[in-house]
Amino acid sequence: MRVIHAAAGLAVVLALTGCQRTSMGGFSSQDSSPAPLQAQPVPSVSSNQLPDPTGNTSQFPAAPTAGAAVAGGAQQPGAQVAAATNALDVTKESMVGNWRVSSAGSSCDMFLTLTNLGSGSRGGTRGCAGELTAMGSWEVAGKQVVLKDRTGNAIARLYKTADARFDGSTNGGQPVSLSR
Repeated sequence: MRVIHAAAGLAVVLALTGCQRTSMGGFSSQDSSPAPLQAQPVPSVSSNQLPDPTGNTSQFPAAPTAGAAVAGGAQQPGAQVAAATNALDVTKESMVGNWRVSSAGSSCDMFLTLTNLGSGSRGGTRGCAGELTAMGSWEVAGKQVVLKDRTGNAIARLYKTADARFDGSTNGGQPVSLSR
């Protein structure tokens, strides 16, 4: 019995010690809040008038004309619009795997993966000639498949024309076809 009374007494003493410690300032509510932050100086804000947008536009390139080649290749804008409107839907997952490539009268192999590489997915060619030798990545943009070089620049654009076939052209204007 004495052991139980001694243990109970010890528990009461420890509890009271804890209460005294908080009332003495060790863990009081005043110590738990951080000191307020001091205001910091802010640099002055300056303002200037923007130049007139209709004035000197020499820093901008000239607008393309209707007969000029589009940035993605040598196709005319009308041909590209027609290919885009007639193209079938394409998903990234359906592109993964091995493809047979026909370009400029020769054929080679292309491998497409879902491994990220820059803004696209990793891909490559084997036995290809011309611009397709530099292929390093690819991506799907709407109904268009864009083949890119190792630095991320587009080198060819293709559209799905049949269940397992894609047709398009390189930036140099060479026709390209992918098939399985």
